[in-house]
Amino acid sequence: MHRGYNFRPRRRNRAGTLSTWHSEPYICVMADYPLSEDLSPNIGSFSNSYARLPAAFYAHAVPAKVTEPRLIKFNEALAAELGLTPPPQQRAAIFAGNLIPAGAEPLAMAYAGHQFGGFVPQLGDGRAILLGEMIDTHGQRRDIQLKGAGRTPFSRRGDGRAALGPVLREYLISEAMNALGIPTTRALAAVTTGEQILREEGLVPGAVFTRVAASHVRVGTFQYFAARGDVSSLRQLADYVINRHYPQAKNAKRPYFALLQMVAHAQAELIAHWLRVGFIHGVMNTDNMAIAGQTIDFGPCAFMDAYDPATVFSSIDYYGRYAYANQPRLANWNLARFAETILPLLDDNQEAAVALGTEVIEGFQARYAAFWLETARAKLGLFTAEDGDEALMNDLLDIMHKNQADFTLTFRHLNDDARSQFIDPTAFDHWAQGWRTRLNHETHTPEERSAKMQAVNPAFIPRNHRVEQALQAAVQHADFTLFDELLTVLANPYQDQPNFAHYTTPPEQSERVLHTFCGT
Repeated sequence: MHRGYNFRPRRRNRAGTLSTWHSEPYICVMADYPLSEDLSPNIGSFSNSYARLPAAFYAHAVPAKVTEPRLIKFNEALAAELGLTPPPQQRAAIFAGNLIPAGAEPLAMAYAGHQFGGFVPQLGDGRAILLGEMIDTHGQRRDIQLKGAGRTPFSRRGDGRAALGPVLREYLISEAMNALGIPTTRALAAVTTGEQILREEGLVPGAVFTRVAASHVRVGTFQYFAARGDVSSLRQLADYVINRHYPQAKNAKRPYFALLQMVAHAQAELIAHWLRVGFIHGVMNTDNMAIAGQTIDFGPCAFMDAYDPATVFSSIDYYGRYAYANQPRLANWNLARFAETILPLLDDNQEAAVALGTEVIEGFQARYAAFWLETARAKLGLFTAEDGDEALMNDLLDIMHKNQADFTLTFRHLNDDARSQFIDPTAFDHWAQGWRTRLNHETHTPEERSAKMQAVNPAFIPRNHRVEQALQAAVQHADFTLFDELLTVLANPYQDQPNFAHYTTPPEQSERVLHTFCGT
């Protein structure tokens, strides 16, 4: 047990603002778990860099053994990309955590975070264990992590387990996001444990999910050390992130300022992608914002059906903090919290450091707006830029909202039958007159325009009601047929798939999913 300091903002922060910190004591308990002595199967070459960082960055944690592991899904293509070759007969045991692969160094990462605006100085991996890292066939370093593999020193009162439903949801959504061309963590394996775990709805099947990420460093990782006034560890962490994710920053005049700029750039592009496909993360806490710019932690996430900028699905987002249209603003808020943590690295003079951080934070909206406008033009089939393009997109979104038009189908069918999505089709017709006039300014052929639009406007998204149907069949009846079929469909979201056309349709009133859950 040791004493440290919890740094909190002096004033309530808004998006785009920076604040200084003051400190108050906290008590933190850490423990080291011994590594397993099980026989170690060789599944590939681990190259673990995070485990080489000082002990303050993590705690050793060993996955808990489960009674009857059974492999549900294994991502063969991703495994080949990683150079990962687990013996088929041992896959269930490895990805349940019963067998520790040779070269793995299991650990739970330390981090803090703002959760719905409230700062928690110590969170950490409470039900996730990083096995280690591998260099994939593209030369990229990637984390291999088990979720739901038992308690860690950061579990607090949790059991460290995962339920089958949330494991399958993360598998589906992360792979769908990848197929949609959105930076994301990936799904490597899903395993049932043969055990029941207790959740609010009663006893449910347990499972373990294996996630692959560029890394699991979060804004909250930086906040963990900032809250303790540990500038030395902050610098080590920043150097680690630069070396691993943003090596271009090393040659900049101000490397840590360059790091902040690059993280802002990655987040602005990521959020524009989210809005492009109607994705709502649902829990954009700072501990769920990956520094590498990937989508991470698919808890209460969902996709919009009818367009409404205020759409919220998360059962714990009572006030719409993380609603669809709020996501750019909240990404900026999270980025401001990141900037606060590295102020001591930006400049020795506090005023100069705050000025540098503020420059990036205040520029985020322009970065995001540029990405979104580029995306909007592609969705509308525009190859060139004109001043009225943003208004053209906003006018379409406005009438979509008023007419409860389906977000995905409207854009997918702009060239043919989009008006059928509108309660008042004449509202679309009026808008379409201006759109077609704008298209006349373009020199590309209709075929080229259609190809451009279909490359960014998917036909298939993980419709919430279809996801729930697949999860219910799996959890209640151990029937993974719908899960497998949905995964197959979502692997090719931009292609018309006539045999699966029913997966494009919005839900009937009785099928609508109004709330999603974190699944912890």
